[in-house]
Amino acid sequence: MKTNSERVSAVGLDIGTSRIVVAARDGSEIRYHADLNAFVALPFTKMTERSLRHEQVPHLVQDGQILIYGAASEKFADLFHLETRRPMRGGLLNSAEPESLTLIGQIVRALTDGADRSRQKLCFSVPAPPLGAEERVAYHEASLRRLLEEMGYEVISINEGLAVIYAELEQHNFTGIGISFGGGLCNVCLAYLSAPLFCFSVPKAGDFIDASVAAVTGELATRVRILKETSFHFNGNFSQQVHRALAVYYDEMIQAVIAGLKNAFADARNVPKLGRPLPVVLSGGSALPKGFLERFDKQLKEAALPVSLAEVRLASDPLHATAKGALVAAQAEL
Repeated sequence: MKTNSERVSAVGLDIGTSRIVVAARDGSEIRYHADLNAFVALPFTKMTERSLRHEQVPHLVQDGQILIYGAASEKFADLFHLETRRPMRGGLLNSAEPESLTLIGQIVRALTDGADRSRQKLCFSVPAPPLGAEERVAYHEASLRRLLEEMGYEVISINEGLAVIYAELEQHNFTGIGISFGGGLCNVCLAYLSAPLFCFSVPKAGDFIDASVAAVTGELATRVRILKETSFHFNGNFSQQVHRALAVYYDEMIQAVIAGLKNAFADARNVPKLGRPLPVVLSGGSALPKGFLERFDKQLKEAALPVSLAEVRLASDPLHATAKGALVAAQAEL
């Protein structure tokens, strides 16, 4: 990130269930800094705390425990055969973890280390409400807004699906469908000239896949996620039980998103009469496995939506698209 002498005027922030990503411009380029939005707890001892500090492992000491957060938590979880714990669950603040906001704040501060936050414009991503969770989204957004304002930022927010459109569809004048396949939620937005016509989310996302596969294979969800991200793909034989189960639950996620689109378009007011096909852009970590794009494209075409679709493609940088779109939104407010 920029130092105090090299002031950054706008920041995009993707606060996701799995990862937190910061985006800022460095001349003509966009720089990204990311970390895992997770932690593990170890019993406190002075020796352990001293060793972690010596190795510069990010951690907090709370209530007789050492909370190791960020990317380091995954390594410790694997070593000690633990499940990582999440400050967020299902796309929203995790009410079962009282230190959620504190840990998110620690990660954001680390990712923006050295930045002069005074009067900086920051835009952060917010999910569309899952069915029946409107009040939880309002609390989630207000809590994060307060946290970021206390850091000194001028804060605005953007829907996560709309952020994908801001990041990827400038050549289409910000008109089309953006889908973010995240860890806690899949967020979908249809926008016309940057104005959202509808936004929704479905809870069958990356964490749903991990938990479901863990339940039927006996593996830890953390281990499933590592295998999913390092070795799973759709093209080929599924010789491992975990890979076979991943394919099953990936299809469930795809079908849930497509069913959501069909329901959204069932309202005639949501069927735009544009006279041109709509582009569809996919982003997020759960869209990364080889063969996912082709599988989604095939099932989307079979759904026969009441709109004409142009290309269905991956974002140019699927892991960073939401943060980039949030940065575009922040820059537009300068």
